[in-house]
Amino acid sequence: MLEKNYDAASVEPKIAKTWDEANAFKAGAGAKEGAEPYCIVIPPPNVTGSLHMGHALNNTLQDILVRFERMRGKDVLWQPGMDHAGIATQMVVERKLAESGANETRRQMGREKFIQKIWEWKEESGGTIFNQLKRLGASCDWSRERFTMDEGLSKAVLEVFVTLYNEGLIYRGKRLVNWDPKFETAISDLEVENIEVDGHMWHFKYPLADGATYEYVEKDEDGNVTLRETRDYISIATTRPETMLGDGAVAVHPSDERYAPIVGKLCEIPVGPKKHRRLIPIITDEYPDKDFGSGAVKITGAHDFNDYQVAKRNDIPLYRLMDVTAGMRADGAPYAEESAKAMALVKASGKPDENYVDSINLVPDEYRGLDRLEARKRVVADVTSEGLAVMAKDEEGNAIPLVENNKMMQPFGDRSGVVIEPMLTDQWFADAETLAKPALASVKEGRTNFVPKTWENTYFNWMENIQPWCISRQLWWGHQIPAWYGPDDTVYVAKSEAEAQAQAGEGVPLVRDEDVLDTWFSSALWPFSTLGWPADTEEVKKYYQTDVLVTGFDIIFFWVARMMMAGLHFMKDEDGTPIEPFHTVYVHALVRDKHGAKMSKSKGNVIDPLDLIDEYGADSLRFTLAIMAAQGRDVKLDPQRIEGYRNFGTKLWNATRFAEMNGAALDASFRPESAKLQVNRWVLAELSGTVAEVTKQIEAYRFNDAASAIYKFTWNLVCDWYLELLKPVFQGDDEDAKAEARACVAYVLNSIYRLLHPFMPYMTEELWSVSEAGQASSGLLCHAEWPMPELSDDIAAAEINWLIDLVSGLRSVRSEMNVPPSSKAPLHVAEFDDATREKLLRHEPAIRQLARVENIQVDGQTPKGSAQIVVAEVTYSLPLGALLDLDVEKARLEKAIGKVDVDLGKVKNKLGNERFIANARPDVVEAEHARLAELEGKIAKLNEALQRVLDAG
Repeated sequence: MLEKNYDAASVEPKIAKTWDEANAFKAGAGAKEGAEPYCIVIPPPNVTGSLHMGHALNNTLQDILVRFERMRGKDVLWQPGMDHAGIATQMVVERKLAESGANETRRQMGREKFIQKIWEWKEESGGTIFNQLKRLGASCDWSRERFTMDEGLSKAVLEVFVTLYNEGLIYRGKRLVNWDPKFETAISDLEVENIEVDGHMWHFKYPLADGATYEYVEKDEDGNVTLRETRDYISIATTRPETMLGDGAVAVHPSDERYAPIVGKLCEIPVGPKKHRRLIPIITDEYPDKDFGSGAVKITGAHDFNDYQVAKRNDIPLYRLMDVTAGMRADGAPYAEESAKAMALVKASGKPDENYVDSINLVPDEYRGLDRLEARKRVVADVTSEGLAVMAKDEEGNAIPLVENNKMMQPFGDRSGVVIEPMLTDQWFADAETLAKPALASVKEGRTNFVPKTWENTYFNWMENIQPWCISRQLWWGHQIPAWYGPDDTVYVAKSEAEAQAQAGEGVPLVRDEDVLDTWFSSALWPFSTLGWPADTEEVKKYYQTDVLVTGFDIIFFWVARMMMAGLHFMKDEDGTPIEPFHTVYVHALVRDKHGAKMSKSKGNVIDPLDLIDEYGADSLRFTLAIMAAQGRDVKLDPQRIEGYRNFGTKLWNATRFAEMNGAALDASFRPESAKLQVNRWVLAELSGTVAEVTKQIEAYRFNDAASAIYKFTWNLVCDWYLELLKPVFQGDDEDAKAEARACVAYVLNSIYRLLHPFMPYMTEELWSVSEAGQASSGLLCHAEWPMPELSDDIAAAEINWLIDLVSGLRSVRSEMNVPPSSKAPLHVAEFDDATREKLLRHEPAIRQLARVENIQVDGQTPKGSAQIVVAEVTYSLPLGALLDLDVEKARLEKAIGKVDVDLGKVKNKLGNERFIANARPDVVEAEHARLAELEGKIAKLNEALQRVLDAG
């Protein structure tokens, strides 16, 4: 006999141990002979990571698919692994070094010793998340755990890098990148958070060279002159005055008539030693917006992404002003010499040598070594003191420098939290545009499909406008770039230093590139590198192409697109046709708090899935996430919902106990099609429909619909009705009926365990283990056969559903009229036919017991003062006078109506208040509308009940 209560805290570890000892999730475990392979690769969590709600949702959905296909007999591999997480891991270990009191930085320690420290940390503390995923019930083949820095995956990285380099698809170049001054490395666009901050816009005068002047004219939309004055300067505006030091030009739009007289002339940067002031050209370009500000834009190509494009188009020199910490450069010759070099470039025109330009330090001597923000203050003060700030008037009419306070988007490192600096550096790049073409075609031609399909547009938008992928990082933790440099800076790319030396020639001294690869470079190879590529392994042959990728939308660019590019380039079939890494990408939504707000530590609304597992059990959390995972809709997670689905598990547990207490037992000879009792044929037909529905919805990645179908069948049909309808059978004298009912209920529950297993694996495995099925097969539920639809019986379904409608209607009347449970009255039936009479006679015991009816009088009468319901066009009446005191009930209903009416008035007033609608959070307004609908429904039912009482009186 089952324990009275299910205890997840004791059962879940026991079941996990059973699975582990049985190697239950090893690749191919439980597969039928000659089975079709099915493979999912886990999105590798960071080695520094711990389980959060996004992981819980992502891995629950993967596990549902994996357990489902394993039970369908497929040869299943769920491939686990972790990512080395370059920046995050290096940050953790550096922080631990600082906390240890060792007083030794990584640079003092040296590369080799520091990397050894990271490996030590990884062995001791890394991978915590795997144990947490096991608690969630993730059925990966844990024996195949991979790590992006393990020997096999490192070989794959070398193979890919060297191959792409030799094909001309990887190259080294000087380009503008996002630079993180805290970590002193380039980072991806995707690792930058643009946050709105309070900023300033300073307006400065750039004097024209040699005292030149021009007539500046402004006109309105009708061509009328609104301003005409002689100017000896051009006005620009900037939010980053410190970058003026690196200006290479001032640009205006070709159609801007205001500046036509001075295009091609030189102007002076208004900062730095006066006698060494640099002159820069005034050029035309399509980039400036002549209707924004002054219409003139300073071009600082080494410190702004838009300016970089303008500079490249117009051969403008790119002057780098900052060092790796975003401090102002302190290297090079004195400013006078460096400025002279820049002036020589202006006179020479043509395309300047980028390395020579990069060597020039145009930071004036007095600013060198300053923090960029301190330099900003000094530049503003110096320009203003010289009278070269554009002036405006304050409220009292006094002249003041024109500085606009404005909101602006500023880039921050998503891990460092510091302001990101666009920086011109030498980096390694992959030709993403070329690699993206086959990956684009694959999705457009339907070989790989996104679910929901709308995410394809996101993929297309990025892939069609893709930029070169900066794949190098100035870190120590990661795959060191396999490139060596000779004395003349010739680069030799090879899989080993010996191969590089062979390329360079014996005795040529080589120095290895210190940079490492972007973490996502190795992750891009994940679907095939984890299977053993570049070796021709059996796993690669069997499980590649993988099947479905389950991922969040936030890494479509980071990971999905890059896996598509790498997979299609390196994986080919026997005919040389490229193979996509997966045929389906299922993109799940965010898990938000119950109000729909994004979870964040700063808001204090983060929900820890491990806390929920401790309180409610893994099954309850999993089922909640699944039943709320509607395609394209964020999950609003309320712990009360998890408690509700824990109650669902308890309901199934208690149903099993009820069946046991009534002698239910699996009968090997039981065949659904041979069942005679209508109630059994009905439930078996409903079971078949549910099996078909759940199977269809899982195949369509509609996890919420699959979970809802199981929930509805288990709770609403089996627990609420089937078991109740069996009570008269179990209490009756027909032994044949009892035997069939016992066998049938055992069969139905056994099928529920199998249907529910992918969603709630722990409880169902426990129920299976103590059931006759588990004991007889000595096997695990996770390897049991997925149920199949077996019976359809429209006649039985129609009759039992009629019975349920009748009992439900009678119960509803009793509830609405507040009839005490002990009160009984005869049920009168009018306008009946022979079929109705027969059904009533067949099901009289059930009707009397479940609807608390004294007896059934098929007399065609409708006694006065009766509550009436109509089922299948037949009227059924309950005499109210026999059930309750009408005067007392009238008073109760009038009081209840009055209370609801007051509440309804309050809600209507709130929703009629424009200020409330404008200022309240959307979820609060939504909740009030839901409350309004609830109260309106409630008052309608109360008024209906009152009318019944009045009619009865």
